[in-house]
Parts: sequence; structure tokens; C-alpha cells
Amino acid sequence: MAEMTFREMMQLEPHGPDTFVGSGPRYPWGGLYGGQIIAQALRAAALTVPGSDPADGATLAVHSLHGYFIRQGDAAEPIRFEVDRIRNGRSFVTRRVVVRQAVGAILTMAASFHVAEEGVEVQTDELPAVAPPADLREDSWSTLFERRSLREDIAEGRVGAWLRLGEDLGDDPILNACALAYLSDDLPTEAVVARHPQRPPRESVNRAFWNASLDHTIWFREPLRASAWHLHDFTCRGLKQTLGTSVGSIFDQAGRHVATVAQEVLIRPVRN
Repeated sequence: MAEMTFREMMQLEPHGPDTFVGSGPRYPWGGLYGGQIIAQALRAAALTVPGSDPADGATLAVHSLHGYFIRQGDAAEPIRFEVDRIRNGRSFVTRRVVVRQAVGAILTMAASFHVAEEGVEVQTDELPAVAPPADLREDSWSTLFERRSLREDIAEGRVGAWLRLGEDLGDDPILNACALAYLSDDLPTEAVVARHPQRPPRESVNRAFWNASLDHTIWFREPLRASAWHLHDFTCRGLKQTLGTSVGSIFDQAGRHVATVAQEVLIRPVRN
């Protein structure tokens, strides 16, 4: 994978009203990584949101995003992000982003931003009792982030890995939320594969399935530093024909539940 820092990836150039252009590295499998497109689309949306810039004393935080992957992206082409300002409310701001390349739209995404409000705080998900990252082997496929997968599944169809960004983004809440979005697309598919009745042994080097992310949702619960270790804990919630649903919680090492992620995965056997 070509060298590119995360900050460089998030530097989108204005290209007309509420339109931005970005780029991405070439990945080992070809095409673009879904987490990259989601992160850049979130960044583009935030660039049109009043009150989201920390330099101006940000009052709006990222609340959620819902994205649909439409086509595979091409790393050799520029990526165009077209933002529609759906609504500026008093408590919530909503944006829609269409991501395009020469082939047409490759992603559509809705994003919501929320003003902080007083209220109760109840955490029902808990950090599972797993090995800390220091006790695990590094197995990331990218120079942008570190990943240390658990040696064993947490339960049937439930997988976990510690991930952290390879660079410090400081206290910028939008950039850190974008980084979480980038990392959040790495593990959901593995939970679906882990629950498949024809899953090969965990230690197998043979790839039994071809898979792709279809749609991706994140609810951001707490501010975070993406350069710190976070456990991504994903469970397959069911398989139907070629579709699998993966739902996960992301925790920091102190046990704070910082985000909830859901993804629908297309999974097909590899043809020999």
C-alpha cells in the first residue's frame, strides 16, 4: 500500500459549492477501502457544518452516519464528494454526501451532528475479559494503523481485535471521529465469516469466501483519541443466503463504550 498519512487523506480540496475532491492510496486487493471512503465522506460533511470546527470552539459533535457502498472505487482516480445540506436544526444538523468517480456514484451517506445536551448516562455494554494489546501479535495489513487480533474468538461468531491509528490527531474531535470511521470497517466481515458453517479453520491460509461491505452504520457515543488502543468487538447477528449482519461495540482500555457499529456483508464462496 502506498504511503499516505491519515491527515493527508483527510485533506479534501474545495471544488465548487459544497463539493470536495480527495484521493486514496492503492490497496493490496485493488480498488479502495470502504473505511477510507466513509471517513472522507464524513470529513466532507463536517466541512459544511457550522460549529463543528474546533478552532472556532466547536459546539457540534458527530452523532451518527449511515452509508451504502454502491461500487468499488478506483485508487487511480480522484474522488469527488458532493454534500447536500439537508437541515440545520437547533439540536441536530443533517447532511447527505454522494461520493463519485468516473463510473458513477460509489457511496451515498447520511451524517448527523448533535449539540451536547444534559441528560442521563447509562452504559449497558461492557468490555469483555480479553488479552490486552501488549500480549498479542501485530497483524495489520496497513501502515496507517496497528491491529492486534485476539488469539481466539470471544464466542461463536464473535471476534475481537485491538486497533489504533498510527498517528496522533491531537484533540480534534472531527478528525478522531473520522479515524474511528476508517478503522470501523476492518473487522465486521470477520464476524460473519466466523459464524459461517463452512468457515475454514482459523489458522488456515486458504480464503474460502469473497466478501464486500454493503452498508455501514456508526453511532458515536463518546469522544476518543484514535491513536489509543480500542477493542473492536463484533458479533454476527445472522446469515441469510449471501447476506450477513455484523453488530459491534468499540471500547477504550478503560472500558468506555465509545461507539456502536453495524454492517451488512455480502459473502460468497470463492470459486475454484
